[in-house]
Amino acid sequence: MNHLGFRAAALLRPSCRGVCLSSLRTEVSSCSARRAVHSGPRHTWRTLPHSPRRAGPFASQISWRPASTHSGSSSPGTPPPGPRPQFKSRQEMYASRNRSLLMYTTAVIVLGVGVTYAAVPLYRMFCAATGFAGTPKVGMGKFEAERLVPVEDAKRIKVHFNADTSDALPWSFVPQQKFVSVLPGETSLAFYKAKNKSDKDIIGIATYNVTPDRIAPYFAKVECFCFEEQKLLAGEEVDMPLLFFIDRDVLDDPACRNLDDIVLSYTFFRARRNEQGHLEPDAPDDVVQASQGFSGYEHAPKAEVRSKNTTA
Repeated sequence: MNHLGFRAAALLRPSCRGVCLSSLRTEVSSCSARRAVHSGPRHTWRTLPHSPRRAGPFASQISWRPASTHSGSSSPGTPPPGPRPQFKSRQEMYASRNRSLLMYTTAVIVLGVGVTYAAVPLYRMFCAATGFAGTPKVGMGKFEAERLVPVEDAKRIKVHFNADTSDALPWSFVPQQKFVSVLPGETSLAFYKAKNKSDKDIIGIATYNVTPDRIAPYFAKVECFCFEEQKLLAGEEVDMPLLFFIDRDVLDDPACRNLDDIVLSYTFFRARRNEQGHLEPDAPDDVVQASQGFSGYEHAPKAEVRSKNTTA
């Protein structure tokens, strides 16, 4: 007979029943705890008072009943896990997975095609906003659309046109209009006519200047033929357009308040290529500077001249 049997026998005596009963409860609790540890995570044991299932002298005091570990281990704030999808067969499970894979793959393909079609306009927008790859910036400064609106209550400014050619260039170059009157902020279109009077193809390049000097910061050209290669065949005659406007900020400049007339002058030179292969007017520097309105200013020597003087 083990020690539990002796204690059960001692319970028959009234004098020892209280002490032995408390000791027996402690032993039973420790045994149930060890049994719960060895039984794994599936079940735990809890004490239910006054269970009618067991008979005997201790039935009214202690009974055991298996309970699920999920009910006791879940915290009050954690929601119970959702039901997992049930499949009748393995084929249905694989079919569901294949449908999910197909949806994800289709979404990736559609996204890739959309990005491919949007790449070109997005790249153009980026270049136009930053000037990347030599793209002219748009929507900036005085060339914004809301600034190219005529100021109706302002005074009109008369723009006179002048044309000259160098002696080495056998061209005739004349403006097709003597002048135009424009409002600040108003765009205007003018034309020049050039003709090659020789029997050879000639490349020309034009310079320009605006007088008086104080109006130059407000005179803006949208389309112009100056500083660009202009090749005319033998006997060819062409019209050269000029689109310009006067910035409306000229009204806020006190130096231009009483300005009524502007002179726009173009001078054509025969073009030549410099040591870097770029086209430039085939004329002395002082003549070219004078055609741009800089005859009264002292200029620094060109970079190639400075490099030659340094090596010498």
